[in-house]
Amino acid sequence: MTLSEKGAALIKEFEQCRLEAYQDKAGVWTIGWGNTFYENDKRVKQGDKVAQWRADDLFKRIVQRFVNDVNVLTKDTVLQQQQFDALVSFAYNVGSDIDLDKIAEGLGDSALLKYVLANPEDPRIPGEFLKWNKSNKKVLAGLTRRRQAEAHLYTTGELKCYF
Repeated sequence: MTLSEKGAALIKEFEQCRLEAYQDKAGVWTIGWGNTFYENDKRVKQGDKVAQWRADDLFKRIVQRFVNDVNVLTKDTVLQQQQFDALVSFAYNVGSDIDLDKIAEGLGDSALLKYVLANPEDPRIPGEFLKWNKSNKKVLAGLTRRRQAEAHLYTTGELKCYF
């Protein structure tokens, strides 16, 4: 599957574009549309700057990695477009977590993914999105809104970013 315009709009609504590197709420250097690394896997660092065209290009390249990861993680599961979009937005924000451990550091080892793989219509899925609203063990209003928007998109297909 590919990310729809609605899915990209959801990500961009919460990431917002910044052309100079800044530290996010977790203290991670970030640039452009919420990117913490470049397409060559080099980490964003203090003092980095990009032009708008570069931020947009970087977004396309980096989001494609998460599209690919979600396709791998859900390869035997039939998803609706809005479900796929919500999962890509989630992975873009928290990570794909494709590794060998069983620690839920992102989508790959999450209960959210387990429920999706078992039954994409499971009514517990929206609640699983909402559990990922903390940074450094602190609930953040922005993450809560994002998880609500992802859960809403997943279940209804509607893009609603303000709760």
